[in-house]
Amino acid sequence: MRQTLILGNIITVDPKRPTAKAAVVKNGVFAYIGDEETAKQLAGPDAKVLDYGENYIYPGFLESHCHGYLAGDRAIGQANLAQITEADYAKYREIIKDFIEKNPQRDYYLAAGWVENDVYVDRGDLDEICADKPLLVQTGGGHSMLLNTIALKLAGIDAAYAKEKGYDLVHVDKNGEPDGYICEAPVFELYPNLPTTLENAKEYLLAWQDIALANGYTAVGDAGVEVTNAIAVRAFYELEQEGKLKLRTYAYLLCPDNPEDPKAEVARIAADRAKYSGEYFHVVGVKTYLDGVTEAHTGWQNQDYLDQPGYHGNERFNDHDKMVELITAADAEGLSVHVHSEGGGATHFMLGCIEDAEKITGDLDQRNVLAHLHFVTDEDIRRMAETGSVPAVAPLWTPKEANIYEQEVRYVGQEIADQAYPIKSFCDAGANVVFHSDYPVSPMMNVKYSIYMAETRAFPKQLGYGGMETQRNVKEAVTREQSLRAMTINVARQFRQEDRMGSIEFGKLANMTVYDCDFLHDDIEKVAEANLVATIVDGEEVYKA
Repeated sequence: MRQTLILGNIITVDPKRPTAKAAVVKNGVFAYIGDEETAKQLAGPDAKVLDYGENYIYPGFLESHCHGYLAGDRAIGQANLAQITEADYAKYREIIKDFIEKNPQRDYYLAAGWVENDVYVDRGDLDEICADKPLLVQTGGGHSMLLNTIALKLAGIDAAYAKEKGYDLVHVDKNGEPDGYICEAPVFELYPNLPTTLENAKEYLLAWQDIALANGYTAVGDAGVEVTNAIAVRAFYELEQEGKLKLRTYAYLLCPDNPEDPKAEVARIAADRAKYSGEYFHVVGVKTYLDGVTEAHTGWQNQDYLDQPGYHGNERFNDHDKMVELITAADAEGLSVHVHSEGGGATHFMLGCIEDAEKITGDLDQRNVLAHLHFVTDEDIRRMAETGSVPAVAPLWTPKEANIYEQEVRYVGQEIADQAYPIKSFCDAGANVVFHSDYPVSPMMNVKYSIYMAETRAFPKQLGYGGMETQRNVKEAVTREQSLRAMTINVARQFRQEDRMGSIEFGKLANMTVYDCDFLHDDIEKVAEANLVATIVDGEEVYKA
């Protein structure tokens, strides 16, 4: 196979050789990293040359927690409400109506990106938009959904269902009938069962692949592949068999809340790993949910919500013994457990389970992942590092967005709200910190803004609502080097792929991302203006600006 010569300012994320001017790629892996003259000699005169001049070449960026099928579905299969930065129900209505008019052939309609605030919307509001077909509108966070009347009927959500699930999860009107608002378990039971086809699923995943590569990512962690549709696993598998996958996906398959038999769930996931895993889609763990989200009053807090005394959130997976059994069974199969842990109470619960599981297994390197980590106590930050657990944090969420911050203050108090989203403390404790975007649950997946917000804890002015006035919890800011590691080698370690990716080193996969900016040394405002030049997978350009 012909060799490829890579030229540019290489930032390796390898402490033994932090920088280089050239690399040689052979058969998709790095065969040499060093000076340009030696690289040219080794590559030979017939080598393909990718010369990026004075641009900067990084290891391919890695996303630790996202949702691929949902990203593709929202990109091409739904009305996108996330284009509206603040809740505006008149504009939401316009976007949904426009989508319906342009897609008259659809049997039902989906929209996503609705922002929860103090304006309450019910089935009647949705019936005014669409009364003759099911209409389902999901929040940007994905944990809540609005349904029109016909969608409620088709989903079997009636007064008896509401009573069974509880009125915190299925809201009802004064007559005890569901009013259209559902959250948490009912959402996650309904969404994966919406009808689709294998071909649609493949289209969504290929659309998602294009999005990820165009944002500089070469591998991702898919946190619950079947969360949005179980057919996604098969779609990934068939796309790989067809040779259409370029983006590597490290998958965590879904385990239900408090399962009757945790060992059986792990055995099922291990069997799916054997059946579906390959080079570009590979199962590495189990995904489950501990709680919901603070804005919906479903994040599991350490204390009661200030506006709902006696209630501290939704405890989804809260059976200690079953979680310990799940972790130990997963460890025996070489799988990690990856949990949605938003509130401080959920994180405290999970770390206790991990500690007890480690006493059984003796394995202090299970690499279990706790994602989101909105509120975390100092004690649990220390325990995260001591258990070898992986904190997946979101720098894109750290700034103070006025409406959301005011809501948090009402729900948990200013002292706790001001301590949101620790990052530096995890680094200082010695934890393997990884960045995530939770895309498309959050509408942005962005390397340069992640670095910017991790350092400034503020929105960049490029987003239109930025500036240092949005800073929050600045003591949790981290360095550029810490940010780079949190998007490269640390995520590779989460995937148990640190010997194959995450840094530019001899023998590793030749995955690279090229920007026109020195993320380590350029002014931070210049970082926010950086442009992606190219994304390279296995030594081949798969995206070029």
